[in-house]
Amino acid sequence: MTDPLGLPLSGPSFGTDPSFVELLRRQRPEAIPPTLQAGGSLDLPHGTTVLGLRFADGIVMSGDRRATAGYAIADAKMRKVFAADDYSAIAIAGAAGQAVETVKLFQLELEHYEKLTGDRLSLEGKANRLAQMIRANFPLALQGLVVVPLFGGYDERRSEGRLFFYDATGGRWEEEDYQATGSGAQSAKNSLKKRWRPGLDREEAVRVAVEALIDAAEDDVATGGPDLARNILPIVLTVTAEGAAEASDDDVRSAVEAVWGGRA
Repeated sequence: MTDPLGLPLSGPSFGTDPSFVELLRRQRPEAIPPTLQAGGSLDLPHGTTVLGLRFADGIVMSGDRRATAGYAIADAKMRKVFAADDYSAIAIAGAAGQAVETVKLFQLELEHYEKLTGDRLSLEGKANRLAQMIRANFPLALQGLVVVPLFGGYDERRSEGRLFFYDATGGRWEEEDYQATGSGAQSAKNSLKKRWRPGLDREEAVRVAVEALIDAAEDDVATGGPDLARNILPIVLTVTAEGAAEASDDDVRSAVEAVWGGRA
């Protein structure tokens, strides 16, 4: 069996190291995202606001759709929230290209570990591995290519959702309620502080996440608010004991309309 880069995910000639990154470094070093020599002054696309919160059955991860390059909108429909595997999710903010490459490599890392060992890495182990990958990116962060994700999932051993956030050096902390990162993070956290409470059900959690992104868009020019006319809606992904699932457009649209209707 091979990965998207054409590398075998298992086999005696490739040893027993469960780290896909180490396998890539040994066998195909040219496939690792190269270190860019440019400084941080380039107007590269950046993802803006993402957030995560715990609810009764697991976690919700959500992000707006806008990517900016300086004062221009580089992409109005960028995806910033991804399922890392069946029981975890990652949301990215920072240098868009580097962040997306990090997500792809992280997804392959988890798949490689599972295929090689026959077991799924624990949620704690996934969080630690992501911290190592962010730490390896620190030289690029010093050049302005900062990647600061949120990570969370359903911990099958504890039977609960867990949420982790990071800094650019790979420092990792666990959050007990909610967290946000990106240019609109402070406004999003202020909104979450008012709306979040323990034991939210799924519908309430989705609405709280959407409302926090709407509040962030009102205060931060780099954060894109929902645009129902063009069907540009936040990405909302839930992770529970049933696995990772993306909320439908209808569910997100209903949450947006409920927030706007309440304010009207």
